[in-house]
Amino acid sequence: MTSPGEAVAAVVDPEIRVVTIADLGILRAVEEDRATGRVVVTITPTYTGCPAMDVIRADIRRALAAVGHPDAEVRTVHSPAWSTDWISEAGRAKLAAAGIAPPAPATSGGGAVPLTLAVRCPRCGSPETEQISRFGSTACKALWRCRSCSEPFDHLKAL
Repeated sequence: MTSPGEAVAAVVDPEIRVVTIADLGILRAVEEDRATGRVVVTITPTYTGCPAMDVIRADIRRALAAVGHPDAEVRTVHSPAWSTDWISEAGRAKLAAAGIAPPAPATSGGGAVPLTLAVRCPRCGSPETEQISRFGSTACKALWRCRSCSEPFDHLKAL
């Protein structure tokens, strides 16, 4: 039998269908009240106003209803703010395999903001790339092109 945590962790991101909300770090917690059996899920959007959040909430409720928890609560929290550092290693690998360049991990401890000087092409690995547009296929991605293999690709913006 699938647990509520497993069911929710398997929910696929509606905009980047190759990764789950757990892979992206959107999923913060899945808690079950032992006395009532009610499940409470906590999520954090990749950015305030993310248009996919309504779909993600509905998909979470649908996944939990399928495993016997039709009255689940989905809470959205904005603090601490989501960071690309929350993307799992598996999520980064899935993004790269799908031709989406994952962001490099940010530095911890504050201080200087990291600057992306080069993004490696997810197809050929070349650092010889250029940003074509700050806006990609979704608001959380930018459009880049590889100068080596000439292929365009999305780069998940570092937040």
